[in-house]
Amino acid sequence: MTTTLLHLVREALALTLLLSAPPLLAALAVGLVTGLLQAVTQVQEQALGAVPRIAAVLGALVVAGPWMAGRLARFAAEVLALAAGARP
Repeated sequence: MTTTLLHLVREALALTLLLSAPPLLAALAVGLVTGLLQAVTQVQEQALGAVPRIAAVLGALVVAGPWMAGRLARFAAEVLALAAGARP
């Protein structure tokens, strides 16, 4: 039982990192580009950096959403199958 629980925790942490990667990488890439453009043009408006990042994160979620949902559904099915087979 303990090894199964450790496996589930390890898989949950790995899945969390994997599912958070697309929106975080999109925000990082757009943030770097907008920061560079703001530095070059010397325009220091906060909204110019935030709005494109939000759009990039939403775009990444739209593009990677089906893949993310599939991975999450497989993990949930695994957890439910293990829970159904476990006896107290």
